[in-house]
Amino acid sequence: MNSVCLILLTFFLTVMQTVILPSFSFFSDRFDLLIIAALFLSLIATHHSMVIALIVIGCMMDSISGVPFFFHIFSYVFIYLIVHLVKRLIFKQSITFLLIISFLAVLIQHGLLFFSIFVRQEAGAIPRFDFFLLAKQVFWGLVVIPPCISLLHMYRKNWLVMAKKMKKHMAETYRG
Repeated sequence: MNSVCLILLTFFLTVMQTVILPSFSFFSDRFDLLIIAALFLSLIATHHSMVIALIVIGCMMDSISGVPFFFHIFSYVFIYLIVHLVKRLIFKQSITFLLIISFLAVLIQHGLLFFSIFVRQEAGAIPRFDFFLLAKQVFWGLVVIPPCISLLHMYRKNWLVMAKKMKKHMAETYRG
């Protein structure tokens, strides 16, 4: 049932990012919404098989975006690994931890973009990098990601309770 929850979350965030939000000019400078899914997976993951799920999500985003292939894959897996390592040291339900990982996640993705620009072009391209866009996206990441992670925790808990009730009901129906 966790996989169904993950599929629905990924589908919802992908539709929001690619179809709904681009139609509003206010959301033109948004961060990658699937960072929320990568952070959520790294917080609830108990096994390293979640990396495979992040690679699939990254492949999907790499195929529908205009960035070089492996950009999203590498950024999601890198975010997962950092958060997975750090969550062992810090209480993962604190708001401070959520703010820090939100800040780092958006910064990591922009750092990879900055690195790819630096590698593909000369050093003259660095001053043309839009640092103001980076600041806006980090701000929106700090505002949006922590409440979304909290909502996803509640959604997942309700989903698991509902799935358990359905499983129990189905077992009683087929047994009787």
